[in-house]
Amino acid sequence: METKQFKAESKRLLDMMINSIYTHKEIFLRELISNASDAIDKLYFKSLTDTSVGMNKSDFAINLAVDKEKRTLTISDNGIGMTEEDLENNLGTIANSGSFAFKKDNDLGDDVDIIGQFGVGFYSTFMVAKEVSVVTKAYGSEQAYEWRSNGVDGYTVEPCEKPDGVGSTITLTLKDDTDDEKYSRYLDEMQIQSLVKKYSDYIRFPIRMEIEHTHYHDDSDEPEVHKAIETLNSMTPIWKKNKNELTEEDYNNFYVEKFLDYEQPITHIHSKNEGICTYDALLYVPARAPFDYYSKDYEKGLQLYSSGVMIMDKCADLLPDYFSFVKGVVDSEDLSLNISRELLQHDRQLKMIEKNLEKAIKNELKKLLKNDREKYEKFFKVFGLQFKFGIYQSYGAANEMLQDLLMFPSSFEGKNVTLDEYVERMKEDQKYIFYACGESKERIEMLPQLEKVKEKGYEVLYCTQDIDEFCLKVLIKYKDKEFKSISDADLDLDTEEEKEQAKKLDEENKDMFTFMQQAISDKVKTVRLSKKLKSHPVCLSSDGGPITIEMEKVLNAMPQNNEKVKAEKALEINPEHAIFTKLKTLFDTDKDKLTDYTKLLYDQALLIEGLSIEDPVEFANLVCGLMCD
Repeated sequence: METKQFKAESKRLLDMMINSIYTHKEIFLRELISNASDAIDKLYFKSLTDTSVGMNKSDFAINLAVDKEKRTLTISDNGIGMTEEDLENNLGTIANSGSFAFKKDNDLGDDVDIIGQFGVGFYSTFMVAKEVSVVTKAYGSEQAYEWRSNGVDGYTVEPCEKPDGVGSTITLTLKDDTDDEKYSRYLDEMQIQSLVKKYSDYIRFPIRMEIEHTHYHDDSDEPEVHKAIETLNSMTPIWKKNKNELTEEDYNNFYVEKFLDYEQPITHIHSKNEGICTYDALLYVPARAPFDYYSKDYEKGLQLYSSGVMIMDKCADLLPDYFSFVKGVVDSEDLSLNISRELLQHDRQLKMIEKNLEKAIKNELKKLLKNDREKYEKFFKVFGLQFKFGIYQSYGAANEMLQDLLMFPSSFEGKNVTLDEYVERMKEDQKYIFYACGESKERIEMLPQLEKVKEKGYEVLYCTQDIDEFCLKVLIKYKDKEFKSISDADLDLDTEEEKEQAKKLDEENKDMFTFMQQAISDKVKTVRLSKKLKSHPVCLSSDGGPITIEMEKVLNAMPQNNEKVKAEKALEINPEHAIFTKLKTLFDTDKDKLTDYTKLLYDQALLIEGLSIEDPVEFANLVCGLMCD
């Protein structure tokens, strides 16, 4: 028997393909089942125009069998089979596939779905097998042939008998187990079932295997063993069905089973797209975040299928980070796969699918917000943080996509509000969207700066998460209304008369404020009269610059931030408070005591803002000194 060498390239090429192209050894079963499905497809398409085939779609099947004693795994199909020439061209020539040639010869066009593309998948068998046999008989041929190989040493092709008709039977003799790899697991029925379910569940022809079942009876110690042929795959994926065929229970059951979640999803998106890029998608918004969702270990991504065969368990390229919580599947015939069918070439189709899915997710969430507010608020509590990070990290590129999905606690009836709802309620003369920062709604309610804004009847958004102000700074404005922190230097709340009066008072006390600023010159940029305080004596304001007081607080709390940042601050004094009169008196009579008062007022303002006092000992001594006067 003559041993032939592979025609394409060298033994080194085959060795590379066996050991380098595929990430996981278990992928070999997916490839063989896909090839079997190709072969059946080809004969099935012939049967549509050639009545002599004599087979209906229900007659076709893929059969698996294991023999633990012989250490063999067999995959057989009743597809179109191969001639001796096909064996030479398709199996003797590495990376040559008969699928494209078949489609061209039969004028089937691109809309006919045949999985095989590269002819490489077959060689993945040598990752797990020390010898591979292919017994095949082509449709319309009288003679069957056997192709046999143990890998890089070449192959043989000999005539043989195949009494069960056309098709192919591939028998793998598995490698011996090692300390690192247990090849025997591919002889385990449960393992085979699991791999079929994982990779080939939606192959459109039944995949069958004889399964052994053991039953124990109460009245006997002897177990009863019987075997039965069972279909391992479901064949028709739920996402290929029409929406009117499916109930909410169908969608939820699929989600719970597929993604191993004990809680039903908040909503689902079932979409079909045809045209330049054809795909089916079934996406879910979970009700809860995985335990590792906000950690670096979390992997985003959708399950990606090509013609019903799973290509990737988590395709990250189909989801932007801000929608990384979405789970689901995408199935497309138009993807450009690489030679191993495990990875995608980054092409136009992939980007188109990503953009379409992004719009579909946003539209579904907006619909949820409109139609089921309670459910949306539950969702936003779990995943809303991701939208704020999305806006900040995209430097504004995601503003249009995400701004209408944001929610913030508000001074309006203590409820969560959207930006659109805020703008709709704005007073006619209101120029800004006001917001306040603090660790909780309760702490924000205590801020001195809030008093006058609320007195004017303006609604205030409460920013209680560290990312909030960073997000709003990137947004800049919403519907032409600029965001403004109540801690900004000028909130523009006063009438022209009030502004003129404040300007006059500021000018009259200019020398005192200059003295006070010099007393704490390393801490604040300026000391001035406040236009925003009502009953409180003092507050801090951000006095320009890119860093606000809240940003300083957040950034300096980060453990990896070794260089502390500092906001430009202004110490503001309430001219309506008794402390202002006291300060003026001290400026005329006791400047040393005015210096102490200035330091105390500054520390008081720090505490109100939730910032640490820089010198607690000095603060304590100043308080004691004041108490002893």
